[in-house]
Amino acid sequence: MLPHDLDPANPLARRNVQCFADPAALARAAAGETADRLAQAVAARGSATLALAGGSTPKVLYRLLVEDESLRARLPWAQTHFFFGDERHVPPDHTDSNYRMASEAMLARAVADGLVPAANIHRIPAEMASARGAAESYAGVIQAHFGGETMPAFDVILLGMGPDGHTASVFPGTSALRERDGLVCAVWVDKLSTWRITFTPPLLRAGRCVLFTVAGADKARTLRAVLQGPPDSDRYPSQGIVSANGETLWFVDEAAAGEL
Repeated sequence: MLPHDLDPANPLARRNVQCFADPAALARAAAGETADRLAQAVAARGSATLALAGGSTPKVLYRLLVEDESLRARLPWAQTHFFFGDERHVPPDHTDSNYRMASEAMLARAVADGLVPAANIHRIPAEMASARGAAESYAGVIQAHFGGETMPAFDVILLGMGPDGHTASVFPGTSALRERDGLVCAVWVDKLSTWRITFTPPLLRAGRCVLFTVAGADKARTLRAVLQGPPDSDRYPSQGIVSANGETLWFVDEAAAGEL
């Protein structure tokens, strides 16, 4: 296991970094952390909010939460509201949809089993013709849920990191990096030739618990730059996502941690 603070003198080191043997162990630990944090939120405030991520590790995490009896019992399903940290500009039944992935892995079964009301699931309306319109609509959904708070604090925000250092759909060199006040934005990702809808960096940083899950040797060099390199969040957007008032957790596997 890695030290919790890589360098106390470095302001970027306000992170808790934990290393696991493989992606399966990482996903199980992240699922347990998520369930426990949501239970703590319900105990403190009566309800909880979770922002879901796309990707292979979250998919395993979601399946564990709904299929593993111990984890399933620890998550306060009925009191939790599920949101999405980002989405592709596609309909909800599209193979690229983060909503579809999360629904097939967890949410549909949770609703069918009576664990969570369908009304507690708040997806991004990415089927709208305008990605900007979808972003504006989703920002309104978030504000309505949080009673109009200027910058709401989600109890848990799940994030991944790409080999290029992007997180959610905040990619290097994109307009999302310049967002200062908004909650959700539409961003054109030039290298993918597509629109994405994403939580803005300020909203990500407002999370009470920001939990990154990173697996794979293809991310090792970038992870080292993000956690141990000089400040450069324009090049590595993940580096700039540090919870302002809560905790930032990095759960990584041994392959991803290979250069730390």
